Amino acid sequence: MKVRNKLLLVVLAALLAVSVVATGCKAKPGNGGEEITATETTVVRIGVGAPLTQGAVAIGQGLKRGAQLAVEDENASSQAEKLGIKFELVDGDDQGDPQTGTNVANMFASDTSLVGVMGHFNSGVSIPASKVYNENNILMISPGSTNPELTKQGLKNVFRVCATDDVQGPAGAESAFNKFGYKKAVVVDDSTPYGEGLAAEFAKKFEELGGQILFKEKTSDKDTDFNALVTKITSQKPDMIFYGGMYNAGALLAKQATDAGFTGPTMGGDGISYTDWITLQGGKTAEGDLSTSVGLPVSELPKAAEFQSKYAEKFPSEEIGNFDAYGYDATYVIINAVYKVAEDLGVKELTSPAGRDALIEAVKATDLSGVTGKLGFDEKGDTSNQAITTYQVENGEWVPKVIPGKD
Repeated sequence: MKVRNKLLLVVLAALLAVSVVATGCKAKPGNGGEEITATETTVVRIGVGAPLTQGAVAIGQGLKRGAQLAVEDENASSQAEKLGIKFELVDGDDQGDPQTGTNVANMFASDTSLVGVMGHFNSGVSIPASKVYNENNILMISPGSTNPELTKQGLKNVFRVCATDDVQGPAGAESAFNKFGYKKAVVVDDSTPYGEGLAAEFAKKFEELGGQILFKEKTSDKDTDFNALVTKITSQKPDMIFYGGMYNAGALLAKQATDAGFTGPTMGGDGISYTDWITLQGGKTAEGDLSTSVGLPVSELPKAAEFQSKYAEKFPSEEIGNFDAYGYDATYVIINAVYKVAEDLGVKELTSPAGRDALIEAVKATDLSGVTGKLGFDEKGDTSNQAITTYQVENGEWVPKVIPGKD
């Protein structure tokens, strides 16, 4: 071979090497030599449906932070690298409003690169949004919608990683009656699917235990003036108020009742179990209030230490909320389904009709250890982890008082 031709081959080899690096190709051993295999990076998008600017914003932003941690963890993993996948989140600010949530669902459905939705939080949003996702065969995993009706619809694409109100409501009643000794209650709900369902389940169990429901009242999740209701409550002299709804309206009712002379606690579900419940009352007014929340306290979670460390590093100025880990785990379930389908069908098939079916089937078969505990689902799409913890406000903080397996 002439020197000129040898030089040409060297140049061509160098150019090929540069091309491999620039296009993200890798060389791996083949039969009898080196085989060049393309490994393009594919962006896989996951929707975050939550109240981000209105409604229970503290919960919504916490869910988003949990999802961010899950995506960052997996983008740095060897499995994502091997499959050539990069996960991205897409915000869907549902504002805790059913119509806005439906609009968000339609927006997500129009995104052909979106493989699933971590959301929504409010049951009143999740129920109508789930119908949109079902029509478009899009995977939906709620981190916090507790109304049983969500999964009673029988939609194959709908799952949740949190316990339901038909478990949470009775657990709250048992704590109030047996642990704290309250025998007479007033029950108020905010007229949302979440609030109504939780309040009904609490009242039913409270009466079964021998407690007395003095009266039931409906309000709105937008109400701010509860003076007439407070007058009625103080005249009946209950031991406690049970509020089915979210912290933003419920805290105002609790404060106005205390200011009017009511000396008992206000109790609610996971929707009030946030620091905002305390701060909206000005601190001391909230002392002694009670709440239930799905799952175990963060300090009791199987992977709590690791999660807390990552959270503190990424969000040093934020406090971990009760649902942040659920946002992480719901996203984690979606990601693991993506891995399974990508390996079985190929990355390019993830959002094809066959890929979407396969994602749903992969979630049905979930058997993982998450931050919140064991992750798996029954035939309806409900979590197999139905733990409920009861908290009480002490010295300006929610303190766990009844922990499953310990009380």
